Amino acid sequence: MSITGGTTTAGLLFRANDDVPVDIPRVPAREAAERELSKPMYHENDPNLVERGLDRFWEWLGGIFDAAAGAAPGGPLGLVVIVLIVIALVAALWWRLGTPHRTLTTGDALFDDRPRSAAQHRETAESHAAAGRWSQAVQERMRAIVRSLEERALLDPRPGRTADEAAADAGRPLPAHADALRAASRTFDDVTYGGRTADQQAYLRLRDLDGDLERAKPQLSTTAQGAAE
Repeated sequence: MSITGGTTTAGLLFRANDDVPVDIPRVPAREAAERELSKPMYHENDPNLVERGLDRFWEWLGGIFDAAAGAAPGGPLGLVVIVLIVIALVAALWWRLGTPHRTLTTGDALFDDRPRSAAQHRETAESHAAAGRWSQAVQERMRAIVRSLEERALLDPRPGRTADEAAADAGRPLPAHADALRAASRTFDDVTYGGRTADQQAYLRLRDLDGDLERAKPQLSTTAQGAAE
């Protein structure tokens, strides 16, 4: 074989290699890559939907924490101190005020639309107490106290009267029991409107007060005493 022939053969090979395309078009290459990567073998260890959602949430929360730490004096340590102070304040308010249910207003009446006697309220109160429902027992015993004073004409029946108003009105003819009446009305309000839970001792105090008021003699005013003489 001559040199010229060799050169010709090498040139043909060179040209044949040049004929092989170097670059694959963009769209077919992307489709081929997507088909390859969509195979299950590449996704066996991927996180599931819940794990991905949690990862996104913690990333978001971490971003908020980092931003707050950067704005708080003292950096992350200062932020932790602020958070602890806020938690302590919320806990103190919760302990002091109890679980909020609704706001007490002057229109919160002591009785509902079903008029009952003092004896009926006492019977209901005792039923609640026997079942350990101390909050309901306190409510019914306070209603029994006020209804009893109305039945004895120490209070005039007044629709829409609140426990505070009843205690203030009853304290005038029964001054020796004025403080106990105010305490009883506060207990009723705390249980009924303040979200507090009564206990056995709270109920027993109202029951004892009810008995004391039944035996108490009202203090007549000067005008009433003169009329009686």
